[in-house]
Amino acid sequence: MKFKILCLFFAIGLTTNLFGSQQVKEIVVAQDGTGNFKTIQAAVNSVRDHMQSKAIIRIKAGKYSEKLVIPAWKKNIHLIGESKENTTISNGDYSGKPHPTADFTGNTKYSTYTSYTVLVQASDCIIENLTIENTAGPVGQAVALNVEADRFAARNCNFLGNQDTLYLSKDGKNYFEGCTITGTTDFIFGEATAVFSKCTIKSLANSYITAASTTKEQAFGFVFLNCDLVAMPNATKVFLGRPWRPFAKTVFIGCSLGKHIVAEGWHAWPGDPMFADKEKTAFYAEYANIGDGASTAKRVSWAKQLTKKEVKAYTVQNIFENWMPNFQLTK
Repeated sequence: MKFKILCLFFAIGLTTNLFGSQQVKEIVVAQDGTGNFKTIQAAVNSVRDHMQSKAIIRIKAGKYSEKLVIPAWKKNIHLIGESKENTTISNGDYSGKPHPTADFTGNTKYSTYTSYTVLVQASDCIIENLTIENTAGPVGQAVALNVEADRFAARNCNFLGNQDTLYLSKDGKNYFEGCTITGTTDFIFGEATAVFSKCTIKSLANSYITAASTTKEQAFGFVFLNCDLVAMPNATKVFLGRPWRPFAKTVFIGCSLGKHIVAEGWHAWPGDPMFADKEKTAFYAEYANIGDGASTAKRVSWAKQLTKKEVKAYTVQNIFENWMPNFQLTK
């Protein structure tokens, strides 16, 4: 009899370990002290390391002046703002700005890679209903969001900055839906395979929108689906992209291209002695775009137009090999 009771307790405990750990944990951040924490970083730090279950961090309205890091061991975190209009994570670091203390490399100034407002290193994270901004202004490289993770997603967010706003720095899967991204030069850049669905891409000055560094082994780079490309009145000569590295890949499909997009569309980024003739290996293509900037008659000779057969490969499921972010968990 005692043996049966022990077995029953063991079975209950095993069931709890297997299934109870999958329950969603919710944390509230509020600056007025009505939540579990007053800062987002404190809430992230409170999540158990290497958790397999989900942790939702709900952020009440306010301007959070933080330099937020979600480290690699804090995966499965979902940040949800009360609204993107009233919930902002803000910082103003930029490349060349003096660092209060030397970093791990001994540098006493911020670089592009350390200028971020938010750094996501953990896989399977989601950000929703938030504004993430770098307020440094037009002073050089100043990153708002740096993603070094795999299977990252953002929905209904603003990413605001000038040069180098959004850095997708690793060869992972990144998905953006219904977001607004603003900037000047190369303000969407990096190595990731990234899909932008129904996003607004706003240029603040004459320059370049994308600077992909896709590797030779990647089938896809940056893919823009049904996005709106708009600009400030002073931005009248904007390129869709230029290759940061050889084999860069960027495609615009079904997008609305404003009159600020130049007739040649793409730029070769010459003058780099380490990576000459990058346009020879770049894959820059378009399909079924509309608007004043969509004409392909005067595009650079090395730009491509996808065929009806080729464009069929550009589905989210195919690009991400059937991975899709589970936004439903955040409702």
